[in-house]
Amino acid sequence: MASVLVTGGAGFIGSHLCELLLDRGDDVSIIDNLSTGSYRNIAHLKDKKRFRITIGSILDNELLERMVERVDTVFHLAAVVGVQRIIDAPVDTIETNILGSHNVLNAAAKYHKLVLVASTSEVYGKAVSYPFREDDDTIYGPTTKRRWSYACSKAMDEFLALAYAQERGLPVIIARLFNTTGPRQTGRYGMVLPRFVAQALRGEPITVYGTGKQSRCFADVADVAWALLNLADEPKAIGRVFNVGNPVEISMADLAIRVKSITNSTSEIRFVPYDVAYPSGFEDMERRVPSIDRIAELIGFQPRLTLDETIRRVADGLLQDQPSVAEGY
Repeated sequence: MASVLVTGGAGFIGSHLCELLLDRGDDVSIIDNLSTGSYRNIAHLKDKKRFRITIGSILDNELLERMVERVDTVFHLAAVVGVQRIIDAPVDTIETNILGSHNVLNAAAKYHKLVLVASTSEVYGKAVSYPFREDDDTIYGPTTKRRWSYACSKAMDEFLALAYAQERGLPVIIARLFNTTGPRQTGRYGMVLPRFVAQALRGEPITVYGTGKQSRCFADVADVAWALLNLADEPKAIGRVFNVGNPVEISMADLAIRVKSITNSTSEIRFVPYDVAYPSGFEDMERRVPSIDRIAELIGFQPRLTLDETIRRVADGLLQDQPSVAEGY
């Protein structure tokens, strides 16, 4: 049994991770400001004796330090997420991701706590060497395009974590997540799969941004949470970076077709140009494919759930939560 802090614990991924931690008998504390997370994600956990909820910000350094001091391990998941949120709130994106991560790492270094930092495939930027490997070079767009502020802020989180490891001996692990999806994920901030599924369930047009030829690799949150848990338990993971995802690739156009078929929807599939969906000059990555050789070798990680199973899980979750479907995910 361990004592664990999950920053962003009321978020989509954080709530699933909390379930696994509690199931194995850990004491779990979370801190979340509910900006993109939701109390609804953790409501079923609130009465568990080993679960503590703090509504607060990782920018509150004094509060964060008190929480870090009490635990053995920190899973740092709190961040601004989602393409739409990043475009709408660039200052919040940069401040939360960089200053918040600094606070977490500084507190952890003060008390010498293990920290697993959740990073993102966005750090690869516009690289075109596929599949992406952890030591590949990265390529970013210009600073005039807000799209890249998230990628750069998360890259700085990685630099900072590894700097703390080198200079202060902080035990850190970095997990680069590739398009994690599943039940409880909202489509409000640009996450494509729950948006497609909700549109299909309502019989509305399934809106594919751009040409639809751009592709992604989707990993079910159940697989990702398992990977995070087992990375943190493996001493050989300390000081290293790991891709966490599912290498099976699908285009956005084909994803829309798959969602329509699995949900038995009558929705049309409608293509929306980027300059209509986003501010002028928006840039996207055409492909985002992980190599998972490193994590597979260390902890035996292999995705268990197929994309079709994940689509069904997302649809079932939305159907059990009818008001959310109606709100326009």
